[in-house]
Amino acid sequence: MSEPTGAARRRGPFQVGDQVQLTDPKGRLHTITLESGKAFHTHKGAFPHDELIGAPEGSVVRTTGNTQYLALRPLLSDYVLSMPRGAAVVYPKDAGQIVTMADIFPGARVVEAGVGSGALSCSLLRAVGDSGSLSSYERRDDFAEIARGNVERYFGGPHPAWKLTLGDLQDNLVETEVDRMVLDMLAPWECLDVAAKALVPGGVICCYVATTTQLSRTVEALREHGNFTEPQSWESMVRNWHVEGLAVRPDHRMIGHTGFLLTSRRLADGVEPPLRRRRPAKGAYGEVEAPVAPKTGRFLKMAEESADEADE
Repeated sequence: MSEPTGAARRRGPFQVGDQVQLTDPKGRLHTITLESGKAFHTHKGAFPHDELIGAPEGSVVRTTGNTQYLALRPLLSDYVLSMPRGAAVVYPKDAGQIVTMADIFPGARVVEAGVGSGALSCSLLRAVGDSGSLSSYERRDDFAEIARGNVERYFGGPHPAWKLTLGDLQDNLVETEVDRMVLDMLAPWECLDVAAKALVPGGVICCYVATTTQLSRTVEALREHGNFTEPQSWESMVRNWHVEGLAVRPDHRMIGHTGFLLTSRRLADGVEPPLRRRRPAKGAYGEVEAPVAPKTGRFLKMAEESADEADE
């Protein structure tokens, strides 16, 4: 039985063509691709790639300037933050939640709209595996080319489950019986009709948007559409901690707002969603003039006294 695509590049001794992440004593990172006969150069000295080729992962190499570097394969989270970019990447914290909260399972048939630089595509392809399918749609050819290069560089070549189409999702979607749909785009509410036609009953739609206005419009559009369940929306923030003996404190920097996520499920055909039984906040759907409270008790007496003083 053959290994899943890309698995051989994730384990074993370093080989020619492997990406290696080098960490110096100060924690600074350098990523190189191993080539026989080449050398890594910095102001701290150099060492030949051949010292790492055939060595086990987790080895330490020393430059001619006597600086040590720890050599490991980059994790997917490391790779997507350092790879070439066209559009902004989906951060690992959001990609991980998309895979989990949208329930991307091995063998799933997934449609992705808005490929960007290919960061989320890598996570989705690892989740669906060789037996699943990921159909990605991207409007801009320059973004599509960058994404293709990043995905193929990560997996060591074309992934058998991936199809990349240049064009709008609304005009080009041909997939049917889709299990999951992930929309990373400016106006996901424009794609709800084609999403409803493509998704199987119970299928999940997951949207990634940047602003509160996009979030509000997408949620309201899903509610009004009639083919989807009540949307769930959230954001996440990640804060690292400095731990050095008894000096335990949060880092001064953190990954704060990157975007909002929301999910909803496809209803069966002909089924009306249950009525929402919740009371919206005052003014949630427009400006409402606040009623004037009646004057009673001592407030009424104070008002009368003020009126008498005004008459005098």
